[in-house]
Amino acid sequence: MPVDAREFAAALGQYAAGVCLLTVQDEIDDVGTTVSSVTSVSAAPPLVAVGLTAGGYPAEVLEDVGGCALTVLAASHAIIASRFSSAGRPSARHLLESVPWTRAPGSGAIVLSGGLTALDCRLDRLVEAGDHVLALLSVEEVLPGDAAAAPLLRHRGRYVDATGAPAGRG
Repeated sequence: MPVDAREFAAALGQYAAGVCLLTVQDEIDDVGTTVSSVTSVSAAPPLVAVGLTAGGYPAEVLEDVGGCALTVLAASHAIIASRFSSAGRPSARHLLESVPWTRAPGSGAIVLSGGLTALDCRLDRLVEAGDHVLALLSVEEVLPGDAAAAPLLRHRGRYVDATGAPAGRG
């Protein structure tokens, strides 16, 4: 019996997941997207996997450029996470006009200030996975952040803090 897509999404929405901002810098602009399907794959060598929409622009640019940054978002970044999860979003730099950020040393991608930590990554490979691709990323450098900040979580289709309350504005 086939699984209903809405039922499947609702079931997985019960799983609270951390939220990251994946950014890529190409020759023309900066591209970013909010991701909550991030997992540690290996400690030696350090690898993470990130789920991206197959055929989506962020996956396409990442494949072309080969490097990216992942910022682990704080609960105060809920508005930023929403901005980057919207369809048809403009350049990452435009979405972050009033928000402090720096560039990762290796990839040159945007790293959001105030995140819990960030990873500067190189694309190892993309693996097709249904309507998504898994980007297997080699972690080139761990960048410090605000380890004391409360994490931003996605639960039941909403951004919440670690207590389950709606996440702060930021």
